[in-house]
Amino acid sequence: MSKPLLFRCNQCGGINRIPPERLGEGPVCGRCRQPIDRAATPVDLDDAGLARLVKSSPVPVLVDFWAAWCGPCKMLAPHITDLARRYAGRAIVVKINTDMHQQTAGALAIQSIPTLVVYKGGKIVAKQAGAVMGPQLDAFLAAHV
Repeated sequence: MSKPLLFRCNQCGGINRIPPERLGEGPVCGRCRQPIDRAATPVDLDDAGLARLVKSSPVPVLVDFWAAWCGPCKMLAPHITDLARRYAGRAIVVKINTDMHQQTAGALAIQSIPTLVVYKGGKIVAKQAGAVMGPQLDAFLAAHV
């Protein structure tokens, strides 16, 4: 049996272990019984949701701190979505709108956006200010998966 992939339920936030060979069977969340989104799109969270996720996630969590008015954030968005798809089950990709959820951005002293932060084991292991794309973005996350 292959090593299970981990998916976060978009409904209840639960982390679900799914063997790769069962991905085609329409897996459901073990907690709320809702279908698991295997497309692995970035998850929009608030400050409290992010705090809960990074404490409990068994896989690295990449956080994209962004704002709707930010041009570089808009350029980075499709690359972040692609990264979430490619790392599905091996990392969780989260987006935090800093205009709506300022607490975490303030605590991390984020002064420019976009800023990317990788959490592993509940701790920050990498931080990058500015739009990083292509192979550099992939390498930024791959180093911690």
